[in-house]
Amino acid sequence: MKKYIVRLYQESDYKNWNAFIGKAKNATFLFHRDFMEYHKDRFQDYSLIVLDGEKWVAVLPANVVDDEVFSHQGLTYGGLVYNEKVKLTAVIGIFKSILFFLNDNNIEKLQVKLIPSIYHQKPSEELNYALFLAEARLIRRDSMAVIDLSKKMVIAAGRKEGIVKGEKNKLEVKEVVDFELFWNDILVPNLAKKHQAKPVHSLREITKLKELFPENIRQFNVYENGIIVAGTTFFESDEVAHCQYISGKEDKNELGGLDFLHYYLLTEVFNKKRFFDFGTSNENQGRKLNNGLSYWKESFGASTIVHDFYEVESANFNLLDTVLT
Repeated sequence: MKKYIVRLYQESDYKNWNAFIGKAKNATFLFHRDFMEYHKDRFQDYSLIVLDGEKWVAVLPANVVDDEVFSHQGLTYGGLVYNEKVKLTAVIGIFKSILFFLNDNNIEKLQVKLIPSIYHQKPSEELNYALFLAEARLIRRDSMAVIDLSKKMVIAAGRKEGIVKGEKNKLEVKEVVDFELFWNDILVPNLAKKHQAKPVHSLREITKLKELFPENIRQFNVYENGIIVAGTTFFESDEVAHCQYISGKEDKNELGGLDFLHYYLLTEVFNKKRFFDFGTSNENQGRKLNNGLSYWKESFGASTIVHDFYEVESANFNLLDTVLT
């Protein structure tokens, strides 16, 4: 099996890393260094570059905690990134080289949040197979509610009623560049009241990310007589429109704000995308399902794609020695 060189990312790799990500078949803007580093004060970077001689063949966005590497705790998903020229046998060899590198550097385990298949430019589940060969353990599985926009959309009666309410109440949807109103008036209070939680991104962070990725991060608010009643934040990639945050004023649900908003987004804004990703409805590391939230998403016609998390021992690199025949 071919051996590859593995080394840690350095600041001098910034341009080459981003250029590589831009040509990969299974990457999104979340792997751009500007996105990865907006919260670098919270994570110790341990991103890896894999080379065949001097040629870049793969990268692994990652961070480290003690003797364990994660790909990636600060991102929605992680995993091995490569272009369409890299074949299955090469990915197995690349993954073996990564595990060997980690083991040689006293890292005992690697945790990987796989990139969900809908985010691939082309089929890219070679790593899934390599993880199986290395006897990785499935430690978490989230359920994503996804609409395939290439198919006819079937919306439940309850959602249609909400859409009609929104029309009758003369609600207005606007795309805005300022997140402050949605964050401070709706999202932060709702998360605090319902879940005793805060948004993953602070107002300052999401504003900075919007400046860095103006075409990828978008905010849509719903107004009644000029007063905000609901909103949603989207992360847009080549194939997918992803709802990062969804929230509405609790006492304004009778207006149909969220139904009206998402029907508009599905039919007017993102109707040319391949997939509309409502995100997960899980709690407790995937072991609990928010039934009401899941049903609301499914009633727009969404169905389930799983998002898997694996853990593998770095010492298992030797299990890949005898795979190829």
